[in-house]
Amino acid sequence: MAFNPKEYKVLSFDIYGTLIDWETGIYEALLPLVSKLPAINPHHPSNNSLAATRRYLLTKYTNLEFAIQKAQPTLAYPKVLAEIYSRLASQLSIPITNDEAEKFGSTIGEWPAFLDTVAAMQTLGSYYKLVVLSNVDNASFARTLAGPLKGVKFDGIYTAEDIGSYKPDIRNFEYLVKNAGESFGAKKEEILKVAQSLMHDHRTVKKFGMRPSVWIKRAGDDALMGGKYEDAKNEVDLAASFDTLGDFAEAVKKAFEKA
Repeated sequence: MAFNPKEYKVLSFDIYGTLIDWETGIYEALLPLVSKLPAINPHHPSNNSLAATRRYLLTKYTNLEFAIQKAQPTLAYPKVLAEIYSRLASQLSIPITNDEAEKFGSTIGEWPAFLDTVAAMQTLGSYYKLVVLSNVDNASFARTLAGPLKGVKFDGIYTAEDIGSYKPDIRNFEYLVKNAGESFGAKKEEILKVAQSLMHDHRTVKKFGMRPSVWIKRAGDDALMGGKYEDAKNEVDLAASFDTLGDFAEAVKKAFEKA
């Protein structure tokens, strides 16, 4: 069955990776750490291409994040980031202070939005209720909303801090459906998940029995975070995929304007 944008009342967004370019934000915040390594160290940026250094740092980040969130599902996201920074520094034998780790944890609100994000979200807000479902704390998201997402209006904000667990835990999606139903009168089948991360979002959408989701591919299988489609293709059910959020917003606009 063809994807019909007019069948939904609520769009639920993953923020970091879909609206916010978290790969660039995290990479730029971690680069000063590995730059402290001795010049002869194989992981010093001077010994690698930018792409190789980026791949190394973001792969390390992803693996550490998953382990920490699984072990401590109620740990606030800035503290997860601080712990990632501390563990990575330890693995590389780089001495750091607690202040440095906490500073990294506070960079969330500084990660940049993709260039198409704000305009696309403003378009989508004309047709749907827009809801956040994010692995973040309320204060960090507030900084993101006041900064790189300024001009975007959300009708509901559901964070890991409020829910008490991190995606891909199914409890986060149960919370989404329950609260979107109570707030907007939306049935489960009237909620569309829109996300970049196959690992955090699309797999659980299928597992939870929501309708097929929309994948905002961004860099597709060249993305370093969120999982690879080839690895996840048998565990996800996609209604449609778009290279950018702007492409999705344009498809929605055309569908609603069509006579």
